[in-house]
Parts: sequence; structure tokens; C-alpha cells
Amino acid sequence: MHDTTGFKVFRVITVTVLAVFTLVPLYVMVGSSLKPLGDVRGAFTWWPTNLTVQPFIDMWSTVPLARYFLNSLIVSTAATIASVAIAIFAAYAVSRHRFKGRGVFTTTVLSTQMFPGVLFLLPLFVIFVNFTQTFGVQLIGTRLGLIITYLTFSLPFAIWMLAGYFDGIPRELDEAARVDGCSHIGALLRVVLPAARPGVIAVSIYAFMTAWGEVLFASVLTNDANRTLSIGLREYSTQINVYWNQVMAASLVVSVPVVIGFLLLQKQFVAGLTSGSVK
Repeated sequence: MHDTTGFKVFRVITVTVLAVFTLVPLYVMVGSSLKPLGDVRGAFTWWPTNLTVQPFIDMWSTVPLARYFLNSLIVSTAATIASVAIAIFAAYAVSRHRFKGRGVFTTTVLSTQMFPGVLFLLPLFVIFVNFTQTFGVQLIGTRLGLIITYLTFSLPFAIWMLAGYFDGIPRELDEAARVDGCSHIGALLRVVLPAARPGVIAVSIYAFMTAWGEVLFASVLTNDANRTLSIGLREYSTQINVYWNQVMAASLVVSVPVVIGFLLLQKQFVAGLTSGSVK
């Protein structure tokens, strides 16, 4: 299909509208974070009249933002590493081996993505309580419980995506590695996994972003000591005041890790989502 003038105009208009819907809220957020609190509460202005970086300084002392940041970083990183590591071996088994129940397993993995996460909140809470009573390992109000929770969120998608990616890698690579003396695990780690690097990066970014911004389960399974950023941001709103400028400043700061990671790995991320074969 060749581009026509009408189609080009439509494409430009569509991209412009999408850009406006994306950039205007971001601009308002940045502008509000550079205003004194009184200006934010007053009449809205597109350009701050009293520019200040004080909200970026005060936001660390108004709430223990550094602790929340560390909690989110630890939980998101651990959940990502665990889910990707498990998904790699599970997806390799699904892709390379024909075992009894393989179809049921893949169907079950995909079906879990159809249900909203809120349906699993109460059952997961009950499981954690019973686990603590049985084994004495505290999961509610700890980082470990949140890591396990986020692991279950990202693992089904990671398995499904990596299995499809491994299917596109020629089996001859595995066979050549086996001839050279590698085991199945050795072939996976030395030959298949390097070829599947874009897919691994894609699921890693997905897993990290899922854990970094989750709110519902973090609000139930954490306490003051291990609260994450998504919950900690609510503390800028008190019974007597709402620090809107600090909320905007903190929102920008907590977005930095995800934005930087995506910018650095965007080529691999796109390749992992769109490519299913080794050329």
C-alpha cells in the first residue's frame, strides 16, 4: 500500500494528538514540581512565575522517600531476577521437549493472564497467613512476600514469551552443542540463551515495570518498614495538607529508573517483542 497525501496528513494528525496527550500531562507535572506550594494551589498557569527546586529537596524529608525507593528497588530487582531465571528454564523445557501435559501447562499459563489481579488478593493473603502459621516464615509485611507476589505476576507472560522466542531458535544449535559435549543445561546457557538475549531483556523490563508500579498488593502486604514507592507517595497527602509540588517532584524522581532502563535497552526490548526467530 503506497502512501497518499491524505494518509500522510492523517498520520501526522494522529501522531500529533497522541504526542499532545502524552506530553501535556508530563509538562504539567514538571511545571508543578518547580512551583512553590502556594502557586500550585492557586490559579493554574502554564509557566511557573516563581521557579524553585525546593520541592525536590523537601520531598526526601517530608516522607522517608529514600527508604521507600530502596524497598522498591530491592523488591523489583529480586522479583525480576527470580521470574526471568525460572521462566528461562520453564520456557526452554516447553520449547525443546514434548512431555505429557505440555498443552495443558501452556494453556494454564496463558489463562492466568485473563483474570484481574484483584481476584487473587484474598486467596494469596490467606495462603501467606497459613504458610506463616505452618512454617513460621513471615510473608505478610515483608519484602519476601512482595517478591513472591510479583514473581507470580510476571512469570506466566515471561514463560509464554520466551517459549515462543526459543521456538524460533534453530534446534541445530542445541544439537551442535550436545555433540561438543554440553548437557541440556549447558546448551541452554552457552548457545541458546545468548541468541535469545533480546527476548530475555524484553521480559526483564516487563517484570521490573510490573513490580515497580504495582499498588494494590503493596498496600496490603507491606507495613511502614518495607513500604514501596507506589504506596509511599500517598503520604504526601495528610489530614491538613497536600504537598502537590512534592508529589509531582517525587513522581518524576521515581520514574527515572524505569525511563533510563528503557532508553538504554529499547532496541533489545523492541527486538524481543517483535522478533521470534534468529536470522
